[in-house]
Amino acid sequence: MEEKIKIGISSCLLGNKVRWDGDHKQDRFITDTLGEYLEFVAVCPESECGLGTPRETLRLEGDPETCRLVTWKTKIDHTDPMIAWSEEKLNELAEKDLCGFIFKSKSPSCGLERISVYSNTSVPLKQGIGIFARAFMKRFPRLPVEDDGRLHDPKLRENFIETLFTLKRWRDILSHEKQIKHLIDFHTRNKLLILSHNQSIYRRMGKLVATGASIGVDDLYDQYELMLLDALRGNTTVKKNINVLMHLMGYFKKDISTDEKQELLDIIDQYRKSEVPLIVPTTMINHYARKYHQPYLKSQTYLHPHPVSLKLRNHA
Repeated sequence: MEEKIKIGISSCLLGNKVRWDGDHKQDRFITDTLGEYLEFVAVCPESECGLGTPRETLRLEGDPETCRLVTWKTKIDHTDPMIAWSEEKLNELAEKDLCGFIFKSKSPSCGLERISVYSNTSVPLKQGIGIFARAFMKRFPRLPVEDDGRLHDPKLRENFIETLFTLKRWRDILSHEKQIKHLIDFHTRNKLLILSHNQSIYRRMGKLVATGASIGVDDLYDQYELMLLDALRGNTTVKKNINVLMHLMGYFKKDISTDEKQELLDIIDQYRKSEVPLIVPTTMINHYARKYHQPYLKSQTYLHPHPVSLKLRNHA
């Protein structure tokens, strides 16, 4: 891609000293590796809404669905100022054309899940969502979001980054005049990637594209985007990937020799047994797609959904 993918991020993850203790939580994978492909829009809800740095620590109190943001010792309630600031900040972020957000885990303002919520019981409930994170997801329900803790999981990391790159490709389509032919071209190139995430939605998207001329182009694009992002929320699995790999193999089964076919089947079986990572069979299929001149396969984003240098498919 000619330009970087723009996403929001909790400021402390970039190394900015904005945490309650005046320190940071820089994540080197985010800054050094993803930073080559992503443009970050830094946000620190607590420092930006006027609490300053350093500051007294905060926690969530009350009911998990309507919890309050309160200081630990002095019990000052900062919920309303945080909500007011969040509304203004979200209006500002709406102009940034973000493709996603990476939040700081376990934060009462930025945490995505399982944040401790304190009430009258002695044991806090791990059911909270950070005040700003909740507001962000409500305002931008279609944008992919993750936190730094979950990004340590190889599968969750791969899925999130794959979604970012797919959404950026979709945004590039939206930068041109809305025409059915552009949507068909996008769907054709991304069909197998979508299939690897959700077969049911893949079929529905195919029907939508096939009957697209019968509905307005604006509605068509909107319905397609909704389905696309819904499909990508489903993580790929070994079983789903093998289904796609066998599908890919069918395109040159009449071209490859008996030995080549058996070698590819053996590699796919090794992948099924977790003996080799996904990059091994996809590299072999890429090789055969070039060797046997399969332009349709060469165009499939499933075979190159993100830069190889990120090594997202290198885990077994």
